[in-house]
Amino acid sequence: MQYKRILLKLSGEALMGSLQYGIDPLRLKEYAEEIHKIIQKDVQVAIVIGGGNIFRGVAGASRGMERVQADNMGMLATVINGLALQSALENEGVPTRLQSAININEVAEPFIRRKAIRHLEKGRVVIFGGGTGNPYFTTDSAAVLRAIEIGADVILKGTRVDGIYSSDPEKNTDAIKFDFISFEDVLRKGLKVMDTTAFTLSQENELPIIVFDMNTKGNLFKVVSGEKIGTKVNL
Repeated sequence: MQYKRILLKLSGEALMGSLQYGIDPLRLKEYAEEIHKIIQKDVQVAIVIGGGNIFRGVAGASRGMERVQADNMGMLATVINGLALQSALENEGVPTRLQSAININEVAEPFIRRKAIRHLEKGRVVIFGGGTGNPYFTTDSAAVLRAIEIGADVILKGTRVDGIYSSDPEKNTDAIKFDFISFEDVLRKGLKVMDTTAFTLSQENELPIIVFDMNTKGNLFKVVSGEKIGTKVNL
């Protein structure tokens, strides 16, 4: 396998599957099966999940809710998603630990960098919940931060689109897909890969990002094994 240690970033919306909101058990099972395949190849897997399928802080704030309060609710939503994915992975026989940036000791370990790395070395999947533990930061920022802290080789951003395009492919049929693109070109073209804070942090630490379609069976395995799937962002 090309990558030994990865950080998989999943959006909360991805867990909805065919539902309008919440968590689709079938989609969870599919993701757990895909992750299990690469665990069997001795790939170390850490995961960050968003919470948009339950509550999005920015949306709450736009409706008049105080931003810090709204973001705290969003961070708790990521812990709920983390618990759901942990259960699905353990049903597949994959040992999993959930660590939270917010102290919820009854349901998750506190985030401790050295402990997270030790879990990975022992073949356990580590799910990072609670974002960064601070308001005003997205789960994209949390994903990049945790990836750097644990020494991940790459960030794999699993979406419903098969890569990065010149414009929204769901709205523009003439959109051009990039197989490879530099950090500078992403910024110059104004492409939306991650929020600016997360993207800049990844660029400064020379951490490559691969955006791919997580919902196509076998894609995760192909990406980790080095096949040209999705779009790779590098220096």
